[in-house]
Amino acid sequence: MTSQTTIDTTGPGDKASAATSEPTPAAGLRGHPWLTLLTVAVGVMMVALDGTIVAIANPAIGRDLHASWAQLQWITNAYFLALAVSLITAGKLGDRFGHRQTFLIGVTGFATASGAIGLSNSIAAVVTFRVFQGLFGALLMPAALGLLRATFPAEKLNMAIGIWGMVIGASTAGGPILGGVLVEHVNWQSVFFVNVPVGALALLMGSLILRDHRAQNAPRSFDILGIVLLSGAMFCLVWALIKAPAWGWGDGRTWLFVVVSVVGFALFSFWETRVREPLIPLALFRSVPLSAGVVLMVLMAIAFMGGLFFVTFYLQNVHGMSPIDAGLHLLPLTGMMIVGSPLAGAMITKLGPRVPLAGGMAVTAIAMYGMSTLEENTGSGVMSVWFALLGLGLAPVMVGATEVIVGNAPMELSGVAGGLQQAAMQIGGSLGTAVLGAVMASKVDSTLADNWAGAGLPKLPPRQLHQAAEAVQQGVAPVAKGTPEPVAAKITEVAHHTFVSGMSLASLVAAGVAAVAVLVALLTKRGANAEAGAGVGHI
Repeated sequence: MTSQTTIDTTGPGDKASAATSEPTPAAGLRGHPWLTLLTVAVGVMMVALDGTIVAIANPAIGRDLHASWAQLQWITNAYFLALAVSLITAGKLGDRFGHRQTFLIGVTGFATASGAIGLSNSIAAVVTFRVFQGLFGALLMPAALGLLRATFPAEKLNMAIGIWGMVIGASTAGGPILGGVLVEHVNWQSVFFVNVPVGALALLMGSLILRDHRAQNAPRSFDILGIVLLSGAMFCLVWALIKAPAWGWGDGRTWLFVVVSVVGFALFSFWETRVREPLIPLALFRSVPLSAGVVLMVLMAIAFMGGLFFVTFYLQNVHGMSPIDAGLHLLPLTGMMIVGSPLAGAMITKLGPRVPLAGGMAVTAIAMYGMSTLEENTGSGVMSVWFALLGLGLAPVMVGATEVIVGNAPMELSGVAGGLQQAAMQIGGSLGTAVLGAVMASKVDSTLADNWAGAGLPKLPPRQLHQAAEAVQQGVAPVAKGTPEPVAAKITEVAHHTFVSGMSLASLVAAGVAAVAVLVALLTKRGANAEAGAGVGHI
């Protein structure tokens, strides 16, 4: 039996009964659009913040819990893996049971898991509860978008999504700053404990303000096999991306997981054409704008997350900044995203998404090209220009791509659409870090030996050269203890020069990805189903 879900491609003018220009009036606080936005922003802030804030705490966690480098990596990997794998399924749960309940459960679980991490006394417990953080975070992220879609009328939805995107961008970029302050002046546990009062606030606000919205033809059953197939395929893909830097892209294990992932996606696609109520109706992707929005979100995340990954090493290890100082140097990026996201929402409402999205990715490409020109001694002023330009380019893309994906999906699939949007961003971020990391590693491996010899340093045996290259990939100078000062200075100069050359090549690749995304952006258009939100009945 084939899926019965169809995509409405009629324009707003063809729907006399589509949606009113304003949401159904709410009694008191419950269902108020802007208070709903404030509530979901508080919850989403926790999830976005925890994606980056923990990196600053890792050294302190390692010392306190006697964790290895590989174990510390899993503090981040476990979170992103659980988040990416479960986002689409979590969105379906919201469509089935209501986004209000799903959001409140997600907030409660996320805050509880955060508190449990702060009380943990072993690295195994920390990693385990990070998995629970990812699972509960996956519940609340698509639910937040579903609530916004159902609460705001079409003419105000882009502004709401703009503020929503601003919160995510600011929280992601501000994580290292807040993390540095907390770790330096309190302890690493405070990085997680801070989520408890924030989660309690979101729960209280959500209980008082959020109103459940459910489409009349919301799904009433579960596609269990579809969930298993999609989750397995997503797990294998993200696992391959996480392990590729350590295993190598030519390693058989990497390609085994990639192949299993492709087979899993193929089986999932076949099954979705046979089940009565599929997890993701494939008819969704008949909408060219929606498909383009998903691809655009992946490409944006590759350029943004992959490019930004090396900037933190550049600021801290090449320029010798503290984590707090490095975070402060990224404030131009954060600031432009904060200012630019609501403005982008207003511009997209007036012009439609195509021009702002294409322009945003063009500016992003220019910014990434500019970052490829950074050198070891580049001043803060020049860096700030490129960081600010990057924030300016990303703002309309975060807003517009989200609106294109969610607005081109039927109301009863708004949670699934929100899960697609977030999953695309997570996969793009993982893919960007892995691919650009491979570009960096290749450049360092191919140039370090020549740069080392060119500086007149003693030739290193292959094993030591490999160890030195691994350090240089993070901007660290492989200076052995007791090395004379003149020799240490030469090693540092070679290491930093080699790292910067690798970062420059990675930034150029990111600029190329952003340039391709400009063409994809031209395929987008305003959501044909955006008007459905304001007219949805309340439960």
